[in-house]
Amino acid sequence: MTDVQPRTDAEIQQDRPGTTSTRRVVLMGAGALGATAVLAACGTDSSGSNPNGSDFADNPIPAGSTAADGSTSGGAGGTVLVAAAKVAVGGGVILDDLVVTQPTAGTYKAFSNICTHQQCKVSEVKNGSIVCRCHNSLFSINDGAPSSGPASTPLSETKVELDGDNVVTAA
Repeated sequence: MTDVQPRTDAEIQQDRPGTTSTRRVVLMGAGALGATAVLAACGTDSSGSNPNGSDFADNPIPAGSTAADGSTSGGAGGTVLVAAAKVAVGGGVILDDLVVTQPTAGTYKAFSNICTHQQCKVSEVKNGSIVCRCHNSLFSINDGAPSSGPASTPLSETKVELDGDNVVTAA
């Protein structure tokens, strides 16, 4: 004996007019229903308020914490740039948009990390200078002023302050 279906699915459907539910259709429908339920559970209300009646945007985040949008906030109101311990005295740290330096113990400065000569990104902080390797311009870690090379304009400064263990933008 063989286990062969003598007729095709199409022939079987012709014998039962009005019935189009095959096992495949039923399973696909169940899967779609399940996916819809999952997506609905992950959705958020577009009104901008949470169930307890307060708006998330009005809730401050703790100092050094990461907000939902990825930004960080310091307790003094500024944005956390870097942990103070990562900025060596007489040196600095190059960040996405800024160079944070510590010219003397406890004094922190921040400057644009874009060289004023031809807008190359600075590459390192070394021997008390911010270095741009594109054309060998050097800038002071104290005030961002050019000390050698073709750059003649200082790096723009962003005011910063120490907030706990972090260097933050000044409020």
